Amino acid sequence: MKALALLLPLALAACGLKPMYAGGSDGQVARGLASVQVSDIEGRAGWLVRHALADRLEAGGAKQTAQYRLDVRLDDKLEGFALLSDDTIGRERRTLRARYQLVELASGRIVLDGSAASDAGIDVVSSDYATIAAEQTALENLATDVANRIVTSVALELRGAGTP
Repeated sequence: MKALALLLPLALAACGLKPMYAGGSDGQVARGLASVQVSDIEGRAGWLVRHALADRLEAGGAKQTAQYRLDVRLDDKLEGFALLSDDTIGRERRTLRARYQLVELASGRIVLDGSAASDAGIDVVSSDYATIAAEQTALENLATDVANRIVTSVALELRGAGTP
């Protein structure tokens, strides 16, 4: 049993798995993420997503010279459903979809073209204030989730491309 436990790290090393953020702020992926600038995005949802992206891209450490530009277009929908017996809406669904492109600044080449989406359900209550607060909170959470998905996709692309 002890021999198996000693051989397990060797087997994992041989499988080719490498930590994505190896090297911390000096690592390949962290430096690549810090070299991405985010274009302006329209609307309140755009403001939230852009700032969430900037926070995550710059989290690795020192800001690098921009080598890439991240262009993002959002589609924010708020739909009512679950009609109650008095013909009022009992529940809403907020969906935030992002279409994004990572563009290499030197060549103008699109390195990554993808999409990310997230949605949330909201209970509609008798208090308008509470419903509006829930809608805004849902948008903030969706913006964070979409930004996380985009950054993960960009990090995987930069790791695979061997960005210096």
